[in-house]
Amino acid sequence: MKKVLKWIGIALGSLVGLILLAAAVMALTANARLNKTYDFPPSDITLPTDQASLEFGRHRVEVLCAGCHGPDLGGIEAWFSNPALGRIDSANLTSGEGGFGREAASVEDYVRAVRHGIDPEGKPLFMPAVISGANLSDEDLGAIIAYVQSVPPVDHVTHGRNFTPLAKIMLAAGILGQLPVEAVSHEVHVAASAPGATVEYGEYMVNTNDCRVCHGPELNGGPYPDPTIKIVTPNLTPGGELVSWTEDQFFAALRTGATPSGHALDPALMPWKDYSKFYDDELQAIWLYLQSLPKLEQYK
Repeated sequence: MKKVLKWIGIALGSLVGLILLAAAVMALTANARLNKTYDFPPSDITLPTDQASLEFGRHRVEVLCAGCHGPDLGGIEAWFSNPALGRIDSANLTSGEGGFGREAASVEDYVRAVRHGIDPEGKPLFMPAVISGANLSDEDLGAIIAYVQSVPPVDHVTHGRNFTPLAKIMLAAGILGQLPVEAVSHEVHVAASAPGATVEYGEYMVNTNDCRVCHGPELNGGPYPDPTIKIVTPNLTPGGELVSWTEDQFFAALRTGATPSGHALDPALMPWKDYSKFYDDELQAIWLYLQSLPKLEQYK
């Protein structure tokens, strides 16, 4: 009996050792991905200086950026925080102390961050908005950068990402998906259709505003991108609830946070307070595009 127990102990010890070794290898793999250096051809975007472009840049920043980086763009501490996975501070985008605007040496550093998901040293940023930001046209991205550079400096030092070993193991295992730099196409130049209430511009708006990040690549719903939140997002195609909505009800839902059935949208999960700032023609374009999609079943 003692020999049997001894061999069981050896087997269990060996198994634990193998598990720890595998975990260490996966953590090292994740570290290698997080510290890999990338280089992409420059986009050579020229920043606009006219007031209309700066105003449009302000509008796009209010919708796309302020929700994560704060209304003054000074960054938010513990933008994501989970004891098991770690903490992420969103970046201070201004030219104040601790700000990306002070760190960036050129316009291209902003382009690399938004379009490619890398910092000025070429290392990956954990900025999920890159998935949509990579689709911004040269003109829109130029207006956004010009406006960000014009905002007052905010002195606020944030601390980026701090992942736990468990989070790194999950990253290596594919549970946390790809890093933004690994997921986007890295186009050097991006064009968009003319702004207006059209299906084509609606598709552009959907592609640049995180709709597919949360509602799935086909917009028929999917698992919420934050793995710690166990919900399935709703279907936005004509196969979902929107098929019974009117355009006015769609506008009202995004402007007030209440659906036609009276359901209150949670702004922590669906950023309707940011999207309420869309211009009317932008909302109408999004509505027209969603109505043009094929009828798909809800993702389960």
